[in-house]
Amino acid sequence: MKILRGLLLAALFLLSSCQTESLPITILDGENIRALQSSERAPVNILAQAGITLQANDRVLFNGISVPPDQPVPTSNSIQLQVRRAVTLTLVTSQGEQTVQTSALTVGEALNEIGVTLTQNDFINPPVETPITQPIEVEFFPAREVTILTGDKTLKTRSSARTVGEALAEAGIPLVGADVSAPGENEAIPADGMIRVTRIHEAINIALESIPFETERKDNPNLLLGQEEIIQPGIHGTAMTRTRIRYEDGKEIGSITEDRTIIRAPQTRIVTGGSQIVMSQTNGMDYWLAREMYATVYSPCASGTGSCLYGTASGARAGYGIVAVDYSIYSYLAGMKVYIPGYGTATIGDTGGGTILESKFNIPRTKWIDLGFDDGNIQNMTGWVTVYFLAPAPAEIPYFLK
Repeated sequence: MKILRGLLLAALFLLSSCQTESLPITILDGENIRALQSSERAPVNILAQAGITLQANDRVLFNGISVPPDQPVPTSNSIQLQVRRAVTLTLVTSQGEQTVQTSALTVGEALNEIGVTLTQNDFINPPVETPITQPIEVEFFPAREVTILTGDKTLKTRSSARTVGEALAEAGIPLVGADVSAPGENEAIPADGMIRVTRIHEAINIALESIPFETERKDNPNLLLGQEEIIQPGIHGTAMTRTRIRYEDGKEIGSITEDRTIIRAPQTRIVTGGSQIVMSQTNGMDYWLAREMYATVYSPCASGTGSCLYGTASGARAGYGIVAVDYSIYSYLAGMKVYIPGYGTATIGDTGGGTILESKFNIPRTKWIDLGFDDGNIQNMTGWVTVYFLAPAPAEIPYFLK
């Protein structure tokens, strides 16, 4: 009997020694604080004793560290449990919005829990380290490969920008002044990620240019025909031109003259030409005008046409004694008698083209004369000669002889 009672006392001692010690526990549930004594170690059981029910996605923190609700927490002198209730997180992406319930401590932890992989240059607002204390909206735009072409340079980068302008600013290549991009800076980044930047700048060029003066001619009956007198000298004017030059990637592509200002107007040269006719003599012949003219020579079969031409503008037979002048002044001089030293007396009776000498040698067509010769008897008299216009003088002197 004594042995049986001893065994019973030993069993009761062992049972009491195996029971878990009851510890003080503090529970934080939002703004509510609860204290209790419990020998339970699994948070879910402790919370049940306190009448607190966990909802889906809620989490429990043991002394500030997240722990599984159904697993025993380490034994400690005191236990503090914090219930972190799940809140709504609205994730905004380029594909739209997604709503989840989370009890994560930070934005980055919440994104990781829902399977969002973060990479360099991703756009996240608010930042990943932002604590979650209430319902929150998070913008997330993952970075992607972007290639920026500027002149002959290429830059590859990653960007989460939503517009071309934002991507350029991120890469340190902002558009400045008149710079342009393709696509435009307010457009979305293209699917291939290619952005072309054209650097544009303009320069203003100021240039001075000379304005030639004009010549005004007047008759002077007190001067001999052929003489000139300058009454007022001609003075060139000056104009200032403002030109805007446009460059793209350092190359000039065009210019626009914006303004032309006359700084000094040109002064007209005024020349009086004598119209007084005084007869003189040369080689026994009376003449009313002597004029230097550039002479060329021709004959009926050596006129540059490839055939023999004997007809003339006056109807006379081409040959010695018939000279030609430019067609533009022939009507003023037709039929006049002239004398050329070394050639002799002749009649102005044919036309030619003095435009060739004028364009190639800068000899005015009004100072050209073509001396006719018979075939086989051409003399080389090409060059400047004095042409004497023989009496009688015409009633009206042609303008080009004044």
